[in-house]
Amino acid sequence: MSTTSDETMRAISPTAWGGAELLAEIETPRPVPGPTEILVRVHAAGVNPTDFKQRVTGGLGLWGDPPILGYDVSGIVERVGLGVSLYAPGDEVFGMPLFPHQAGAYAEYVKGPARQFAPKPQSLDHVEAAALPLAALTAWQVLVDTAAVQPGQRVLIHAAAGGVGHLAVQIAKAHGAHVIGTASVGKHPLLRSLGADELVDYSAGPFEKAVGNVDVVVDTIGGDYPRRSLDTLRAGGVLVCLASPFDPGEDVAAEAAARGVRVAAPLVEPDRLALTEIAGLVESNALRPVIDTVLPLADARRAHELGESGRTTGKIVLRVA
Repeated sequence: MSTTSDETMRAISPTAWGGAELLAEIETPRPVPGPTEILVRVHAAGVNPTDFKQRVTGGLGLWGDPPILGYDVSGIVERVGLGVSLYAPGDEVFGMPLFPHQAGAYAEYVKGPARQFAPKPQSLDHVEAAALPLAALTAWQVLVDTAAVQPGQRVLIHAAAGGVGHLAVQIAKAHGAHVIGTASVGKHPLLRSLGADELVDYSAGPFEKAVGNVDVVVDTIGGDYPRRSLDTLRAGGVLVCLASPFDPGEDVAAEAAARGVRVAAPLVEPDRLALTEIAGLVESNALRPVIDTVLPLADARRAHELGESGRTTGKIVLRVA
Protein backbone atom coordinates (compact mmCIF):
# COMPACT_ATOMS: atom_id res chain seq x y z
CA MET A 1 0.00 0.00 0.00
CA SER A 2 1.23 3.47 -0.84
CA THR A 3 2.21 5.80 1.99
CA THR A 4 2.81 8.79 -0.27
CA SER A 5 0.82 12.02 -0.45
CA ASP A 6 -1.60 13.05 -3.19
CA GLU A 7 1.23 14.90 -4.95
CA THR A 8 3.92 12.21 -4.73
CA MET A 9 4.34 8.54 -5.60
CA ARG A 10 6.60 5.57 -5.03
CA ALA A 11 8.96 4.60 -7.84
CA ILE A 12 12.09 2.53 -8.50
CA SER A 13 15.23 4.39 -9.51
CA PRO A 14 18.92 3.42 -9.68
CA THR A 15 21.08 5.36 -7.25
CA ALA A 16 23.77 5.14 -9.94
CA TRP A 17 24.03 3.38 -13.30
CA GLY A 18 25.21 -0.18 -12.83
CA GLY A 19 24.16 -3.39 -11.10
CA ALA A 20 20.77 -4.47 -9.80
CA GLU A 21 21.90 -3.77 -6.25
CA LEU A 22 21.71 -0.06 -7.08
CA LEU A 23 17.93 -0.10 -7.51
CA ALA A 24 16.10 1.70 -4.70
CA GLU A 25 12.57 2.79 -3.89
CA ILE A 26 12.13 6.57 -3.93
CA GLU A 27 9.35 9.08 -3.38
CA THR A 28 9.01 11.53 -6.25
CA PRO A 29 6.43 14.03 -7.56
CA ARG A 30 3.47 12.46 -9.31
CA PRO A 31 3.47 13.34 -13.05
CA VAL A 32 0.88 15.74 -14.42
CA PRO A 33 -0.58 14.96 -17.87
CA GLY A 34 -0.17 17.66 -20.49
CA PRO A 35 -2.21 18.18 -23.67
CA THR A 36 -3.02 14.86 -25.44
CA GLU A 37 -1.59 12.89 -22.49
CA ILE A 38 -3.17 10.63 -19.90
CA LEU A 39 -2.13 9.85 -16.33
CA VAL A 40 -2.39 6.13 -15.55
CA ARG A 41 -2.46 4.61 -12.10
CA VAL A 42 -0.16 1.64 -12.59
CA HIS A 43 -1.46 -1.74 -11.46
CA ALA A 44 1.40 -3.78 -12.93
CA ALA A 45 4.64 -3.18 -14.81
CA GLY A 46 6.39 -5.69 -17.07
CA VAL A 47 10.11 -6.31 -16.76
CA ASN A 48 12.21 -6.53 -19.95
CA PRO A 49 15.87 -7.08 -20.85
CA THR A 50 16.05 -3.49 -22.10
CA ASP A 51 15.42 -2.42 -18.49
CA PHE A 52 18.56 -4.27 -17.38
CA LYS A 53 20.64 -2.87 -20.21
CA GLN A 54 19.54 0.70 -19.66
CA ARG A 55 20.13 0.37 -15.92
CA VAL A 56 23.77 -0.40 -16.75
CA THR A 57 24.31 2.01 -19.66
CA GLY A 58 22.53 5.07 -18.33
CA GLY A 59 19.29 4.98 -20.28
CA LEU A 60 20.88 5.89 -23.62
CA GLY A 61 21.05 9.50 -22.44
CA LEU A 62 17.29 9.84 -23.03
CA TRP A 63 16.03 9.78 -19.46
CA GLY A 64 14.99 12.46 -17.02
CA ASP A 65 15.78 13.08 -13.38
CA PRO A 66 15.13 11.03 -11.38
CA PRO A 67 15.58 8.09 -13.75
CA ILE A 68 12.66 5.69 -13.30
CA LEU A 69 12.91 2.31 -14.99
CA GLY A 70 10.32 0.39 -16.98
CA TYR A 71 8.15 0.65 -20.09
CA ASP A 72 5.40 -1.98 -19.90
CA VAL A 73 2.36 -0.76 -18.01
CA SER A 74 -1.20 -1.84 -17.34
CA GLY A 75 -3.48 0.27 -15.21
CA ILE A 76 -6.44 2.60 -14.91
CA VAL A 77 -6.71 6.11 -16.33
CA GLU A 78 -6.60 8.61 -13.46
CA ARG A 79 -6.68 11.92 -15.38
CA VAL A 80 -6.74 13.07 -18.98
CA GLY A 81 -5.02 16.07 -20.47
CA LEU A 82 -6.41 18.73 -22.76
CA GLY A 83 -7.73 17.35 -26.03
CA VAL A 84 -7.87 13.67 -25.07
CA SER A 85 -10.97 11.98 -26.47
CA LEU A 86 -9.95 8.31 -26.56
CA TYR A 87 -10.09 7.70 -22.81
CA ALA A 88 -11.76 8.88 -19.63
CA PRO A 89 -10.90 8.39 -15.95
CA GLY A 90 -11.66 4.82 -14.96
CA ASP A 91 -10.74 3.24 -18.32
CA GLU A 92 -8.41 0.22 -18.20
CA VAL A 93 -5.45 0.59 -20.55
CA PHE A 94 -2.08 -0.99 -21.34
CA GLY A 95 0.87 0.23 -23.34
CA MET A 96 4.55 0.98 -23.82
CA PRO A 97 4.63 4.79 -23.82
CA LEU A 98 7.56 6.92 -24.94
CA PHE A 99 10.03 4.11 -25.75
CA PRO A 100 13.03 4.49 -25.92
CA HIS A 101 12.67 7.70 -23.89
CA GLN A 102 11.94 7.36 -20.20
CA ALA A 103 8.44 6.10 -19.47
CA GLY A 104 8.91 5.29 -15.79
CA ALA A 105 6.62 2.26 -15.49
CA TYR A 106 8.20 1.10 -12.22
CA ALA A 107 6.06 3.61 -10.37
CA GLU A 108 2.57 4.16 -8.99
CA TYR A 109 1.70 6.56 -11.84
CA VAL A 110 2.80 7.00 -15.44
CA LYS A 111 1.90 9.68 -17.96
CA GLY A 112 2.19 9.38 -21.71
CA PRO A 113 0.56 10.21 -25.03
CA ALA A 114 -3.00 8.87 -25.08
CA ARG A 115 -2.46 7.31 -28.50
CA GLN A 116 0.41 5.18 -27.21
CA PHE A 117 -2.01 3.18 -25.04
CA ALA A 118 -4.81 0.77 -25.98
CA PRO A 119 -7.77 -0.66 -24.07
CA LYS A 120 -6.66 -3.56 -21.87
CA PRO A 121 -7.88 -6.95 -23.10
CA GLN A 122 -10.90 -7.78 -20.96
CA SER A 123 -9.89 -11.42 -20.59
CA LEU A 124 -6.57 -10.52 -18.94
CA ASP A 125 -5.90 -9.12 -15.50
CA HIS A 126 -3.43 -6.26 -15.12
CA VAL A 127 -0.47 -8.53 -14.37
CA GLU A 128 -1.05 -10.51 -17.56
CA ALA A 129 -1.65 -7.37 -19.63
CA ALA A 130 1.55 -5.75 -18.32
CA ALA A 131 3.53 -8.71 -19.66
CA LEU A 132 2.55 -7.90 -23.24
CA PRO A 133 3.33 -4.43 -24.64
CA LEU A 134 7.07 -4.29 -25.34
CA ALA A 135 7.59 -7.97 -26.10
CA ALA A 136 4.38 -8.40 -28.10
CA LEU A 137 4.93 -5.17 -30.05
CA THR A 138 8.47 -6.31 -30.82
CA ALA A 139 7.22 -9.66 -32.11
CA TRP A 140 4.38 -8.03 -34.08
CA GLN A 141 6.56 -5.36 -35.70
CA VAL A 142 9.22 -7.95 -36.59
CA LEU A 143 6.87 -10.53 -38.06
CA VAL A 144 4.06 -8.44 -39.52
CA ASP A 145 5.70 -5.12 -40.42
CA THR A 146 9.33 -6.06 -41.12
CA ALA A 147 9.16 -9.63 -42.43
CA ALA A 148 5.53 -9.56 -43.70
CA VAL A 149 5.10 -13.21 -42.75
CA GLN A 150 2.73 -15.12 -45.04
CA PRO A 151 0.75 -18.33 -44.50
CA GLY A 152 2.90 -21.41 -45.04
CA GLN A 153 6.23 -19.65 -44.58
CA ARG A 154 8.82 -21.28 -42.33
CA VAL A 155 9.74 -19.06 -39.37
CA LEU A 156 12.65 -19.90 -37.04
CA ILE A 157 12.49 -18.21 -33.62
CA HIS A 158 15.53 -18.39 -31.36
CA ALA A 159 15.01 -18.44 -27.58
CA ALA A 160 11.43 -19.35 -28.36
CA ALA A 161 10.44 -19.65 -24.69
CA GLY A 162 11.72 -16.17 -23.79
CA GLY A 163 9.75 -12.99 -23.32
CA VAL A 164 9.68 -12.02 -27.00
CA GLY A 165 10.08 -15.57 -28.28
CA HIS A 166 6.98 -17.16 -26.77
CA LEU A 167 4.81 -14.32 -28.10
CA ALA A 168 6.48 -14.45 -31.52
CA VAL A 169 5.65 -18.16 -31.72
CA GLN A 170 1.96 -17.39 -31.23
CA ILE A 171 1.85 -14.36 -33.51
CA ALA A 172 3.62 -16.23 -36.32
CA LYS A 173 1.24 -19.16 -35.88
CA ALA A 174 -1.78 -16.83 -35.94
CA HIS A 175 -0.54 -15.60 -39.34
CA GLY A 176 -0.40 -19.12 -40.72
CA ALA A 177 3.35 -19.73 -40.50
CA HIS A 178 5.11 -23.03 -39.89
CA VAL A 179 6.89 -22.20 -36.62
CA ILE A 180 10.25 -23.65 -35.58
CA GLY A 181 11.72 -22.77 -32.20
CA THR A 182 15.06 -23.26 -30.49
CA ALA A 183 14.85 -23.92 -26.76
CA SER A 184 16.08 -26.31 -24.09
CA VAL A 185 14.22 -29.61 -24.19
CA GLY A 186 12.45 -28.92 -20.89
CA LYS A 187 10.61 -26.01 -22.51
CA HIS A 188 9.39 -27.97 -25.54
CA PRO A 189 6.03 -29.03 -24.03
CA LEU A 190 5.12 -25.39 -23.32
CA LEU A 191 6.10 -24.31 -26.81
CA ARG A 192 4.07 -27.09 -28.39
CA SER A 193 1.07 -25.91 -26.39
CA LEU A 194 1.65 -22.41 -27.82
CA GLY A 195 1.62 -23.71 -31.39
CA ALA A 196 5.23 -24.45 -32.34
CA ASP A 197 5.41 -27.01 -35.16
CA GLU A 198 9.06 -28.01 -34.77
CA LEU A 199 11.43 -27.65 -31.84
CA VAL A 200 15.21 -27.82 -31.74
CA ASP A 201 17.20 -28.48 -28.57
CA TYR A 202 20.10 -26.07 -29.05
CA SER A 203 22.24 -28.07 -26.59
CA ALA A 204 21.94 -31.28 -28.63
CA GLY A 205 23.93 -29.95 -31.58
CA PRO A 206 24.19 -27.02 -34.00
CA PHE A 207 20.70 -25.77 -34.80
CA GLU A 208 21.79 -24.97 -38.37
CA LYS A 209 22.33 -28.71 -38.96
CA ALA A 210 18.74 -29.45 -37.90
CA VAL A 211 16.86 -26.67 -39.70
CA GLY A 212 16.81 -25.49 -43.31
CA ASN A 213 14.83 -23.76 -46.06
CA VAL A 214 13.65 -21.08 -43.62
CA ASP A 215 11.92 -17.89 -44.77
CA VAL A 216 12.34 -15.77 -41.62
CA VAL A 217 14.71 -15.99 -38.65
CA VAL A 218 14.00 -14.01 -35.48
CA ASP A 219 17.18 -13.80 -33.39
CA THR A 220 17.09 -12.41 -29.85
CA ILE A 221 20.42 -13.93 -28.78
CA GLY A 222 23.18 -12.33 -30.85
CA GLY A 223 26.77 -13.54 -30.69
CA ASP A 224 27.36 -16.07 -33.47
CA TYR A 225 23.64 -16.76 -33.94
CA PRO A 226 23.14 -14.31 -36.85
CA ARG A 227 26.02 -15.83 -38.80
CA ARG A 228 24.91 -19.40 -38.11
CA SER A 229 21.31 -18.53 -38.92
CA LEU A 230 22.31 -17.64 -42.47
CA ASP A 231 22.86 -21.36 -43.06
CA THR A 232 19.18 -22.01 -42.35
CA LEU A 233 17.75 -19.34 -44.66
CA ARG A 234 16.70 -19.71 -48.25
CA ALA A 235 17.56 -17.08 -50.85
CA GLY A 236 15.06 -14.27 -50.45
CA GLY A 237 14.70 -14.91 -46.73
CA VAL A 238 14.86 -12.38 -43.90
CA LEU A 239 17.16 -12.38 -40.87
CA VAL A 240 15.87 -10.13 -38.08
CA CYS A 241 18.40 -9.27 -35.37
CA LEU A 242 17.03 -8.06 -32.05
CA ALA A 243 19.97 -8.62 -29.71
CA SER A 244 22.01 -5.65 -28.51
CA PRO A 245 23.94 -4.36 -30.33
CA PHE A 246 21.39 -4.67 -33.13
CA ASP A 247 23.93 -4.48 -35.96
CA PRO A 248 25.00 -8.09 -36.73
CA GLY A 249 28.28 -6.85 -38.19
CA GLU A 250 29.65 -6.08 -41.65
CA ASP A 251 30.76 -9.67 -42.26
CA VAL A 252 27.27 -11.05 -41.61
CA ALA A 253 25.66 -8.29 -43.69
CA ALA A 254 28.03 -8.95 -46.60
CA GLU A 255 27.48 -12.70 -46.50
CA ALA A 256 23.72 -12.22 -46.24
CA ALA A 257 23.76 -9.98 -49.32
CA ALA A 258 25.79 -12.57 -51.22
CA ARG A 259 23.20 -15.21 -50.34
CA GLY A 260 20.26 -13.01 -51.26
CA VAL A 261 19.12 -12.67 -47.64
CA ARG A 262 17.76 -9.42 -46.25
CA VAL A 263 18.99 -8.37 -42.79
CA ALA A 264 16.87 -6.10 -40.59
CA ALA A 265 17.48 -4.71 -37.12
CA PRO A 266 14.31 -2.85 -36.08
CA LEU A 267 13.80 -1.02 -32.80
CA VAL A 268 10.33 -1.43 -31.33
CA GLU A 269 8.06 1.64 -31.38
CA PRO A 270 4.89 2.59 -29.46
CA ASP A 271 1.95 1.58 -31.64
CA ARG A 272 -1.68 1.79 -30.52
CA LEU A 273 -3.04 0.11 -33.62
CA ALA A 274 -0.72 -2.88 -33.26
CA LEU A 275 -1.59 -3.13 -29.56
CA THR A 276 -5.24 -3.24 -30.56
CA GLU A 277 -4.50 -6.09 -32.99
CA ILE A 278 -2.57 -7.89 -30.25
CA ALA A 279 -5.50 -7.47 -27.88
CA GLY A 280 -7.72 -8.97 -30.56
CA LEU A 281 -5.51 -12.06 -30.72
CA VAL A 282 -5.78 -12.35 -26.94
CA GLU A 283 -9.56 -12.13 -27.02
CA SER A 284 -9.75 -14.77 -29.78
CA ASN A 285 -7.58 -17.13 -27.67
CA ALA A 286 -4.76 -17.01 -30.23
CA LEU A 287 -2.28 -15.31 -27.87
CA ARG A 288 -1.56 -15.59 -24.17
CA PRO A 289 1.35 -14.29 -22.12
CA VAL A 290 3.30 -16.78 -20.02
CA ILE A 291 4.17 -15.35 -16.61
CA ASP A 292 7.32 -16.67 -14.95
CA THR A 293 7.32 -14.61 -11.75
CA VAL A 294 5.25 -11.86 -10.13
CA LEU A 295 6.91 -9.66 -7.51
CA PRO A 296 5.91 -6.48 -5.66
CA LEU A 297 7.30 -3.17 -6.89
CA ALA A 298 9.67 -3.02 -3.92
CA ASP A 299 11.35 -6.22 -5.16
CA ALA A 300 12.48 -4.76 -8.49
CA ARG A 301 16.08 -5.67 -7.63
CA ARG A 302 15.11 -9.34 -7.32
CA ALA A 303 13.17 -9.11 -10.58
CA HIS A 304 16.28 -7.85 -12.38
CA GLU A 305 18.47 -10.53 -10.84
CA LEU A 306 16.04 -13.21 -12.00
CA GLY A 307 15.83 -11.73 -15.47
CA GLU A 308 19.58 -11.46 -15.85
CA SER A 309 20.01 -15.11 -14.83
CA GLY A 310 18.69 -16.08 -18.28
CA ARG A 311 16.71 -18.97 -16.80
CA THR A 312 13.20 -17.55 -16.91
CA THR A 313 10.38 -18.72 -19.16
CA GLY A 314 8.05 -15.99 -20.37
CA LYS A 315 7.80 -12.72 -18.48
CA ILE A 316 8.55 -11.24 -15.05
CA VAL A 317 5.99 -8.70 -13.82
CA LEU A 318 5.97 -6.23 -10.93
CA ARG A 319 2.65 -5.82 -9.12
CA VAL A 320 2.24 -2.14 -8.24
CA ALA A 321 -1.32 -1.35 -7.12
